[in-house]
Amino acid sequence: MVEMFKRAGITLEKPQEEQFRTLFEFMTEYNKNVNLTAITEFSEVVEKHFIDSVLPFTMIEIPKGASVIDVGTGAGFPSLPLLIMRPDLKMTMCDSLGKRCVYLELACEKIGVRAKIIHARAEELSRKTREQFDIATARAVAAMPALTEYCLPFVKVGGVFAALKSVNEDINSAENAVKILGGKIEQITDYKLPNGDNRRLCIVKKISQTPTKYPRNSGIIAKKPL
Repeated sequence: MVEMFKRAGITLEKPQEEQFRTLFEFMTEYNKNVNLTAITEFSEVVEKHFIDSVLPFTMIEIPKGASVIDVGTGAGFPSLPLLIMRPDLKMTMCDSLGKRCVYLELACEKIGVRAKIIHARAEELSRKTREQFDIATARAVAAMPALTEYCLPFVKVGGVFAALKSVNEDINSAENAVKILGGKIEQITDYKLPNGDNRRLCIVKKISQTPTKYPRNSGIIAKKPL
């Protein structure tokens, strides 16, 4: 595992390696009863979940103690690996499935990290916690226009939305949504995982408050993206 992270340019200390191993063992065992991931082989989990969660955040500056929300966190990616590397972060994980939230609580306890786990739909939660986070992030949740509407309302003016995307997606399709919701596309970075898989990081800067009528409900977001 240390060598795999090293190929990605990331130094893994011994305690972090142990936390990642504990997470791998706990996740794959729990996955037998609750569907968390289709990826269960050790090297693939390390590459496609752990490194894939950490690597993009080495490309941006994250202030010490920053507040972060992981929207639609699923099995805890990118939030759990990010917390292993950056335990100083004030992390909130949001997921709409109660069974996954139970797993996330247990996983945090197992690997010794602290996070707030919220069982909620993103569009409902962001109406209650508007513009409270330095960073919102999401991985493989929705197409960029819809994802922007789910995530950007959480972000403070001056903060960022970090979208972890496939290189096959046209980020510019979200330009209108980004503008309406108070953001500006600041950075698009294409990169590779050590195994050669292509990835894209999109950073949206929050430059003004999101109008209070957004986000809309999920049905409208899906049918009529901004």
